[in-house]
Amino acid sequence: MKAAVWWLGATVALAGCGKQPTPAADVIPPPVAAEAEPVAYTYDVINVFPHDRGAFTEGLVFLKGILLESTGLNGRSELRKVDLSSGRVLQQVRLSSQYFGEGMTVLGGRIYQLTWKNQVGFVYGLDSFEPEREFTYTGEGWGLTTDGHSLIMSDGSDQIRFLDPATFKVTRTIGVRRSGQPLTQLNELEWVKGELYANIWQTQTIARIDPATGRLLGLIDFSGLLTPDDYRGGGIDVLNGIAYDAAGDRLFVTGKNWPKLFEVRVRPK
Repeated sequence: MKAAVWWLGATVALAGCGKQPTPAADVIPPPVAAEAEPVAYTYDVINVFPHDRGAFTEGLVFLKGILLESTGLNGRSELRKVDLSSGRVLQQVRLSSQYFGEGMTVLGGRIYQLTWKNQVGFVYGLDSFEPEREFTYTGEGWGLTTDGHSLIMSDGSDQIRFLDPATFKVTRTIGVRRSGQPLTQLNELEWVKGELYANIWQTQTIARIDPATGRLLGLIDFSGLLTPDDYRGGGIDVLNGIAYDAAGDRLFVTGKNWPKLFEVRVRPK
């Protein structure tokens, strides 16, 4: 209170001399830092592998030389183990027709798989593919990945949730922004070198996201992966499906009903 009384007295004295007081420093708003534009990236194709054109890809994981894949559509949703070089399905579990399969990841020797609108997920044994339990969540299920500790889930909005894999409770949430606006339609997720990669639905773009803050670090343009011949016969849908081989530092991408899966190297434009 003493400082406030002194300041008031000083103000009165200055006013009597015909001078205006200098505004207190703590009422001057700090400058607003400009948000950095996300870095633009493109790609080089390193290898091309066959992919089942009937697979409506929703989740993709590379593990010990093979691919795990979750596919969607009611009546056609599956969990698969796939040979990378041939695209041959080695093992599979079909979901009941009431479920539309979505994102999938592996953590602690178990496979976790989401469904779209049922608010139900499934846990399977990694080797057996046998269902072990179910779990629930609110809202839609889109993408799923892990940082080795949490399950990380997207729901088509700008929000990404981190879930405890034992209780499935949300431990924290980040919001992804671009130029100050929510970046929505975040779909399939992958953890790559400490970053989150996310397919942006209905685009040929994958977002690179800071998992601590939700800050958009970059945008990878995957336009031109498929050739005109690949589109013959129809049925090809959007880019969706990211898998990372941490041991070999290899990145794979594909899409819903795509005939090919690509090993790519990302570089700045």
